[in-house]
Amino acid sequence: MIDQFQRPLHDLRISVTDRCNFRCVYCMPTEVFGKDFAFMERDELLSFEEITRLARISVAHGVEKIRLTGGEPLLRKGIEELVAMLAALRTPDGRPIDIAMTTNGSVLALKAQALKDAGLKRVTVSLDSLDDATFQAMNDVKFPVSKVLNSLDVAHSVGLGPIKINMVLKRGQNDQDVVAMARHFKGTPYILRFIEYMDVGSSNGWEMADVVPSSEVVARINAELPLDEVAPNYNGETSRRWRYRDGDGEIGVISSVTQSFCHSCSRARVSTDGKLFTCLFATEGHDLRALMRGGCTDEQLSAVMARIWSERTDRYSELRSIETGKLRASGKKKIEMSYIGG
Repeated sequence: MIDQFQRPLHDLRISVTDRCNFRCVYCMPTEVFGKDFAFMERDELLSFEEITRLARISVAHGVEKIRLTGGEPLLRKGIEELVAMLAALRTPDGRPIDIAMTTNGSVLALKAQALKDAGLKRVTVSLDSLDDATFQAMNDVKFPVSKVLNSLDVAHSVGLGPIKINMVLKRGQNDQDVVAMARHFKGTPYILRFIEYMDVGSSNGWEMADVVPSSEVVARINAELPLDEVAPNYNGETSRRWRYRDGDGEIGVISSVTQSFCHSCSRARVSTDGKLFTCLFATEGHDLRALMRGGCTDEQLSAVMARIWSERTDRYSELRSIETGKLRASGKKKIEMSYIGG
């Protein structure tokens, strides 16, 4: 199944909750997501059975990787049950699905073994600084770095891997820690990735001046820890890979602002309440929950999903300046990352 630019559907990201116990400044800033913010009611969320149904149909259409996101996915009660249900899925030629999760790591140490036993393959952990004051300022709930580092070690010990660490960079807030992060995780089992601060949603006050270009990140690290670029692991990989010249590990950079990868994007996203989005920077989605709860058959649901993808023309990052201007003129707002998943 391909879209209007011949891009196949290979990856599905599913947001299982809109709630998070962090208030990261680039995702769920406290001034917007404060104590009075109205999160979704339980019956608004897709059930595990509904999520598995969408995943099964997506796998039949070519999806090979499923990533569970949020909010913070480990806040969803019984998440291990969903992992087990998804782990039972098979591709048309009988291969298991690659099931991963993105988490802030706050409760991963408690859940790691159960997740592994249920069939989770890999985790990606968000960690924006090793400096406790900087990290706590960014998560805005005074959560310490030490607990995230412990979660990494526990997850590795139970066999969830390779584990990736995502560091979102915001100039003037944590970019001073780039080399320190690289040095700390060099020679470990973990793959550190630096992500450009993105204009997802409308609540984080994004400005281009806050973006630290990936080219600058690579230059800073290379000046102290020499790097060589290496080939991607697969077609459509969003992260450009750089290996330490001494062979002691690698880093990745995700440059969705300065070096768009729209041309190879093979991802679809399902929101917490069952809307299908074909772009992270979308303003609206397609309501699959209404179809399922309205009694549609698998065949009907499959046909709708195929039509949505085949009509896809999204390439926001390639046209960022033009599209941003259009959105401002129209008054439309992009969907928040906490709703659609990162």
